[in-house]
Amino acid sequence: MAETKSTCCYCGVGCGVVIEHEAGRITGVRGDPDHPANFGRLCTKGSTLHLSASPETLAARALHPELRARRTDARTRVSWDDALDTAADKFAAIIAEHGPDAVAIYGAGQLLTEDYYVFNKLMKGLIGSNNLDTNSRLCMSSAVAGYKLSLGADAPPCSYEDIRHTEALFISGSNTAFAHPIAFRRVEDARKANPDMKLVVIDPRRTDTAEAADLHLPLIPGTDIALYNAMLHVMLWEGWVNRDYIDAHTEGFDALKKIVREYTPAMAASICGLDKNAIEQAAQIFATSKATMSMYCQGLNQFSFGTHNNSALINLHLATGQIGRPGAGPFSLTGQPNAMGGREVGGLANLLSAHRDMANPAHRAEVAALWGVDSVPATPGKSAVELFKALKSGEVKAVWIACTNPAQSMPDQALIHDALKTAEFVIVQEAFGHTETCTYADLLLPATTWGEKDGTVTNSERAITRVRAAVSAPGEARHDWAIVVDFARRLGTRLGKGALAERMFSYASPEEIWNEHRESTRGRDLDITGMSYTMLEQAGPQQWPFPEGASAGKVRLYEDGVYPTPTGRARFVATEHRITAESPSAHYPLHLNTGRLRDQWHGMSRTGLVARLYSHESEPLLHMHQDDMERRRLADGDLVKVKSRRGEVVLKIQQSATVRPGQCFVPMHWGGNTMGGQGVNVLMPSDFDPTSKQPELKHAAVQVEKYTAGKSLVLMRRSEADADGNLQPNPLAVMDRLRQWLPHFPYASLTLAGRNSPVVMLKARGEELAPELIEALDREIALDDPTRVLSYQDSRKDVAKRALVEGDSLTAVRLAGETKAADWLADMMVQGHSAAAVRQWLLAPLTQPPAGQAARGKVICNCFDVAEDDILAAFRAGESLDGLQARTKCGTNCGSCVPELKRLRQSVSN
Repeated sequence: MAETKSTCCYCGVGCGVVIEHEAGRITGVRGDPDHPANFGRLCTKGSTLHLSASPETLAARALHPELRARRTDARTRVSWDDALDTAADKFAAIIAEHGPDAVAIYGAGQLLTEDYYVFNKLMKGLIGSNNLDTNSRLCMSSAVAGYKLSLGADAPPCSYEDIRHTEALFISGSNTAFAHPIAFRRVEDARKANPDMKLVVIDPRRTDTAEAADLHLPLIPGTDIALYNAMLHVMLWEGWVNRDYIDAHTEGFDALKKIVREYTPAMAASICGLDKNAIEQAAQIFATSKATMSMYCQGLNQFSFGTHNNSALINLHLATGQIGRPGAGPFSLTGQPNAMGGREVGGLANLLSAHRDMANPAHRAEVAALWGVDSVPATPGKSAVELFKALKSGEVKAVWIACTNPAQSMPDQALIHDALKTAEFVIVQEAFGHTETCTYADLLLPATTWGEKDGTVTNSERAITRVRAAVSAPGEARHDWAIVVDFARRLGTRLGKGALAERMFSYASPEEIWNEHRESTRGRDLDITGMSYTMLEQAGPQQWPFPEGASAGKVRLYEDGVYPTPTGRARFVATEHRITAESPSAHYPLHLNTGRLRDQWHGMSRTGLVARLYSHESEPLLHMHQDDMERRRLADGDLVKVKSRRGEVVLKIQQSATVRPGQCFVPMHWGGNTMGGQGVNVLMPSDFDPTSKQPELKHAAVQVEKYTAGKSLVLMRRSEADADGNLQPNPLAVMDRLRQWLPHFPYASLTLAGRNSPVVMLKARGEELAPELIEALDREIALDDPTRVLSYQDSRKDVAKRALVEGDSLTAVRLAGETKAADWLADMMVQGHSAAAVRQWLLAPLTQPPAGQAARGKVICNCFDVAEDDILAAFRAGESLDGLQARTKCGTNCGSCVPELKRLRQSVSN
């Protein structure tokens, strides 16, 4: 067995991993003990990365270039030459007729820095348009704009090291325990080492992060600016501002002071739905602690005023001098593994390489000289929402989508799907061929992914890490940068720029690309001219800036109080409270908040391949307060229709104490590949921040009503390892076959269950369950042979059951009409030793599980498969948390479940 060091491909914490591989296959993964981001720790997602690269996952991979001549035709396999020639012909023809702004590229924060760089150079240098944007627009652009507006550059001033030095940590708009679990492990360690450290969490929901807080401020969604202005009001009143720092290192304070005089704690309390005493307490903790640090993420960014949300929080740091020293400063937690690297190379429609300003002629000239072109365009390109609106209107004719899934992740999904249908030509460059966006690909280009790629990424704390390939790419998949380079040369010939394209894209390796990017940073705030691939391989990750001649990168920025602004001073930004893009009304009375699950990531194109990652929350659920449920006569497990001004979805509902009355919550991961309709984001508005262009993906106004139409249907198919260790049937192939039937149902949930013998489960409700539909679905899970299956049907009681039992295992099940035993049956299938009990149940008119038998409930500890019901039973019997962990090992591996274990223990104690 061989080992290769690389990085995790999920969130922006940037954990180092050691990939174990043998005979060209990835066999395991563990945390890299030498990596400064995680020191060997991994969360549930990172520790199961090898399972996302198992042989079964080839069923979900894009393996060969595929092309279709007309939108109604199926795609057919073509050679790489034919694929890229077709792409170059299409782009060249559109550019010749309509100009360079008629084409666009939409990329991702999952691309490596080298991939990002050549995409940017292709669009802005060779084609001559700034129409290059990425999904980082959806998560980080307000953080970028906030840093630039307040501090002068997109440069997070803090490091993970500061967590252990802080005396007061404010986590705002982030469920860090779920979204950045390894960063939260550092918070837990810091509090253990310093019991006097204060944790304040600002979040509408009482998340696991909030449960751990000394003070939780459950504000109404979108009222952050009012809160921060009121906190500054208190600081001014009490004399807690640092006038020396303000006078020496900032500007604009007097204008802000005039505004915040109006934001009394009482006024803010009425806006935010908070106790004014809690606002005053938060202000005191922030201002009077020896070192105060803030960490924040989408809860600040994803609003139509996200830039000012960021700046309002940074204002507090500047006013109190809580910046530029150990344990103090505003720290934006990056959402994606290389959103930071993309920002460094100018990978958004309004950015240029190395933090240069597109509006600055000198900066544009520097980039043009570096690339060897006459000029780069001055007008910002179309940001994400603008781009897809332009696709729908026909202003943009062709789009190249790389390593992202806008047909799941963008807001206002109806608009996105219409845009992709309307577009003249859609290229999708993707590792996974089953994503919602791949459905619209006129040309599908197979790309490499985690474990196969070579290059660099930059994490939240500005640390650049080498990414190394452990195995070769499957099929004909190619590296993203190599695809772009090959295409650029072909396009250059067609545009009459053949010689130029050959010079611009002469790269033979990712290191050559990175060296050019490195040179572009010389003299800039993110100067990395002192780094090299060799250094990163020998010395490990390095933080920027790291100029030539330096011995190390900077752990924290602005220690000297000098900022990269024209005056050298940080800027106070005058921020006023604004209402969200949508406010609740009589017709849409509820706030809907979106967020993340612990064990899933983004659109689930990778985590959705791993059965055990569904066990914590197994399907899309609407979380709602008991009062709102009682008002609508709803109970746990009921189906509800959730409707916004743009669309609707049908989900199961779950009573939750994490949300306040008048609010509800749904995770953002679920799209049209895993549920009925176009996914959760069909509900969300496309309104965006005028500065950052980041859409308001965090909040919508909705109505919720019980859904009772039609009849229920459940199908399940179990897989088991054969003699060679391969799962038969391939569960991902079964999911793919069932996926085509999702549009037939207003409510549908297509997921996996189990661990070693996964079960594919489709839960659905249809207006009518036509016999031909049920027969077709039976064929998909091998229930179509009447000589092999057990059947029971009672039309009078609306019970129809069919099952396949092989040996002592229940292999496949279909329930129609009445489906109350579905979860119990799934558990029986996962355990694989249930034939006798199930036979008896199947051949009887029972709909409920047998007496005394029920499903296990959700799994809290994924590492050791420990379920919630077992944990609660142990606590009720008097077992301590230490005792539980010693007996079951829960929470002793990755630690992701520790906050929930503590919450469950507390719930029993109360």
